[in-house]
Amino acid sequence: MTNLIIEEGADRVVWRLNRPEARNAIDREMVAALHEACAAVEEEPRVVLLTGEGPAFAAGADIAQLRERNRDDALRGINSKIFDRIHRLPMPTIALLDGYALGGGAELAYACDFRIGTPRTRIGNPETGLGILAAAGAAWRLAELVGEPLAKEILLAGRVLNADEAQTVRLLNEVVEPADLIAAGHRLADRVTAQAPLATRLMKAVFHAPRDAHPLVDDVAQAVLFETEEKHARMTAFLERRQGRNR
Repeated sequence: MTNLIIEEGADRVVWRLNRPEARNAIDREMVAALHEACAAVEEEPRVVLLTGEGPAFAAGADIAQLRERNRDDALRGINSKIFDRIHRLPMPTIALLDGYALGGGAELAYACDFRIGTPRTRIGNPETGLGILAAAGAAWRLAELVGEPLAKEILLAGRVLNADEAQTVRLLNEVVEPADLIAAGHRLADRVTAQAPLATRLMKAVFHAPRDAHPLVDDVAQAVLFETEEKHARMTAFLERRQGRNR
């Protein structure tokens, strides 16, 4: 799977999009590699850090392949299915964006739980300029992330946000220098993995549950956690620390 470099860790995994000669444009081979990578993380849940090799995160889908796709290809949802699968991974995902994150690259970033960029980050959806639309999540995820007025400006008028603009609207959680990008991702992953793993998994699932599933889904998830040894151990440790401070 040369289009995707995978670095395994005990509580996290780094995925590197690896088509630097094409600014990591997302082609069918990369989609297949991402599906295999998702299967491994679904089997053994870990935090995912997703980045790109070279001077771009992902400058979009592969236009040469996209030009030849037809109606049936669109209905297969080649990109939308893999981005939705990434969105639904059990543990949080962190997109690390240096350079361009455009089109399908932006939609891949939107599917992640967190996004960290650099001053070189440029993010947007120029699909309508190519005679198509952003059909792999941006049409509905982007409004949830940045609000309807700005989402329409990006999707309908081709606006591309720079790093400062994206951070101002919280599309980027943080902006760091390129040399610090991977380290910043690991710092955020450290904060995530310091939490109780099952609680984190269920919190993510409850967060993304449909509105009409609440509050039942919250109560059921909490019932599961109330019966775990980790809940008892963590609360006991908290109480002991507080008692120690009060002595």
